[in-house]
Amino acid sequence: MKLIYVNKIGTDWNGTLICEFIFSETNEVDGEGWDVYPAKNRAEPPEKEYIDMVGRVETDDVSLMCIQESDTFAVWDAIDGIVAMAWEDISEYDEYPDDRLSFFFGDTIESVKDKLYAKDIIIEWKYKKDEVSE
Repeated sequence: MKLIYVNKIGTDWNGTLICEFIFSETNEVDGEGWDVYPAKNRAEPPEKEYIDMVGRVETDDVSLMCIQESDTFAVWDAIDGIVAMAWEDISEYDEYPDDRLSFFFGDTIESVKDKLYAKDIIIEWKYKKDEVSE
């Protein structure tokens, strides 16, 4: 299973960042607005037919920037490996971090879990296609 999208839900009333990590068995995916340059919050999560698993992350310690927020790139640039799907926003840090988070299209579930765990963040599985009746 491979990462195909990081859906930034936003922050709650307490400033906690909420994101969904969306995985698929296939690399042949698409979504509304993925070809828009720049993405500027016009790209939508992938179409449901491509989604096999979704994990949710909530954190107070790390902020992520996602490709769909980009003022330069489109989502397809991340799929092509030009830029990450999501990366740690370090704009408010006093020092550059030793291990900056970055998530790329096609990262495995284990890779994503390991990267998050290194920052003491646990992913909670919210959707598994094979466990949901259609």
